[in-house]
Amino acid sequence: MAQIQSVGPPQRHAAEGRVMTVASYDYVIVGAGTAGCVLANRLSFDPANSILLLEAGPRDRYPWIHIPIGYAKTMFHPTVNWRFYTEPEPHMNGRRVYWPRGRTLGGSSSINGLIYIRGQREDYDHWAALGNPGWRYDDVLPYFRKLEHNVRGASAFHGDEGPLWVSDIEARHPLIDAFIGAAAELGIPPNRDFNGAAQEGAGYYQLTTRRGFRCSAATAYLRPARSRANLDVQTDAHATRITFDDSRASGVVYRRAGREIVVAARREVILAAGALQSPQLLQLSGVGPPELLQRFGIKVVHSLAGVGENLQDHLQARAIFRCTRPITTNDALRTWRGKVGIGLDFILHRRGPMAVGINQGGLFARALPASLRPDVQFHVATLSSDMAGSAVHPFSGFTMSVCQLRPDARGFVRIASNDALAPPIMQANYLSSDRDRATLIAAIRLARKLAATRALAPFVAGEYRPGADVTTDEGLLEFAKNTGGTIFHPSGTTKMGPRSDPYAVVDAELRVHGCSALRVVDCGIMPTLVSGNTNAPVLMIAEKAADMIVARPA
Repeated sequence: MAQIQSVGPPQRHAAEGRVMTVASYDYVIVGAGTAGCVLANRLSFDPANSILLLEAGPRDRYPWIHIPIGYAKTMFHPTVNWRFYTEPEPHMNGRRVYWPRGRTLGGSSSINGLIYIRGQREDYDHWAALGNPGWRYDDVLPYFRKLEHNVRGASAFHGDEGPLWVSDIEARHPLIDAFIGAAAELGIPPNRDFNGAAQEGAGYYQLTTRRGFRCSAATAYLRPARSRANLDVQTDAHATRITFDDSRASGVVYRRAGREIVVAARREVILAAGALQSPQLLQLSGVGPPELLQRFGIKVVHSLAGVGENLQDHLQARAIFRCTRPITTNDALRTWRGKVGIGLDFILHRRGPMAVGINQGGLFARALPASLRPDVQFHVATLSSDMAGSAVHPFSGFTMSVCQLRPDARGFVRIASNDALAPPIMQANYLSSDRDRATLIAAIRLARKLAATRALAPFVAGEYRPGADVTTDEGLLEFAKNTGGTIFHPSGTTKMGPRSDPYAVVDAELRVHGCSALRVVDCGIMPTLVSGNTNAPVLMIAEKAADMIVARPA
């Protein structure tokens, strides 16, 4: 247990019979997801600091968290997954899109697809150009290198002494090899390292695994720090409000085991609850658009129009093909013999489908002729299902999931009530721009071109979805509207930017504008979505934030 200080006697709520316990820490971190685990580790390294880490979910004891193929087991799990849904999406035929988010130690790093991608150099240079000094690619690359234990060893682009293991997929698969060959036929080069000198190309992904097991942020960062006397980790502790002394964040109110507890933060309150719940907590605490707060009777502590706005996400369309050979994970899962074989391969060798999860191959390419850098990403799986995490199809199948890397669509996250336990309203506004629609259609057509190449065609028995009868742009767009889903990358809702930006929420050191002793450190601070998966960038953001917190208090 951390060393804490009492700042007053316990107060009893007579009407409700709950006890409000008051204690004090140097730092109170809300959210033990990817960023929270990094911060807890780095800030508790100094024994002079006392840290409280709050997680609304349970400890990461569910066994399927730690086995890569367990991704399918956690996708809809009511205990370790928030299981959010968007509002009816106006450009997706009114569908509500399912948004899984991690609800356990490690957050979404405990339930994600394990793919390690940083994005493109230009993403970070653009952040800096928007008025955020210190966020160019050359500025953040040292933090990417610092966090990595890459099995390939250290290089100009990679580190091998960090806590997060980044591993290769050791066993090659004929479908992925054929896919890489298909891309080469279309002029898209093989790429062994999407996080190296150039992102464009096709290849195998690296995964956040260690010797066949998931290496979540909780495994990499929190587990080594748990024994420190100055770190207190509270699970099943749902933060409901930030307390303020005028505009200075003074502590956090949270609920645990039926009690409402108040803790004081002597130095800072740090929100690391993710792009959906950090803005929700700010709004509940009086920081946000004043008209929204007043609608629910919340006193305005500081007016910030951008809290909850600027929401961005990657929308995927799943092109699914029947395979001519019984070499897919669908086939292995169809029989008891196949399941036993998968299990033995994992138990004896820490390899096979159980050790690599869902997607093995990837591609970054330019789908639109005018694009100067990759504008689409493919996730290639040696299995097929109607949606991520659902049951596999009863035939040999594989999937090319396609997404636009830098969508124009902007959505929002807004409280639906002043009840902190109620999920916020969220809407992505998928496919709301002409370019978003054109890029996704072009990506689906690229998947079809790949399937028709000499390298890949021998593996293709037919197109299951969208189906060979869907030939027009209108038909492909309708397919995307009816079946498209998230790739789990909601970002941008507490935008980083200068005070001159009316929708900026935090500055370049992630301090909330107009408030003191308050930062946001998670995916929400991204001004624009990175070109790829978001877990690695959040790890980097938290590593950089830890240095800033120590060097320059909020």
